[in-house]
Amino acid sequence: MTETTATTTGADLPKVEELAFDDALAELQRTVAELEAGGQPLERALALHERGAALIARCDQLLNDAQLRLEQLVSRSGGTLETRAVSADDAIDDAAG
Repeated sequence: MTETTATTTGADLPKVEELAFDDALAELQRTVAELEAGGQPLERALALHERGAALIARCDQLLNDAQLRLEQLVSRSGGTLETRAVSADDAIDDAAG
């Protein structure tokens, strides 16, 4: 079996849902580069597109999960603590403040 055939069928590729963010992003970049280069048979181009869409969804899921984990402990009067979600706007406001 050639590399192209194995990659087209996905036989040697890890499951997208098991990839870490950096691995999924690196594979997505390679997939986009191959699609942009062109010249693939239709079936190969379709397989690349489908894999790319799955990789985008995986990266999006992992980024959303990471964003949910970014919480900041805020001291309240009386010494109690509460958690507050941190957004990019909050970080900019804190840096300017």
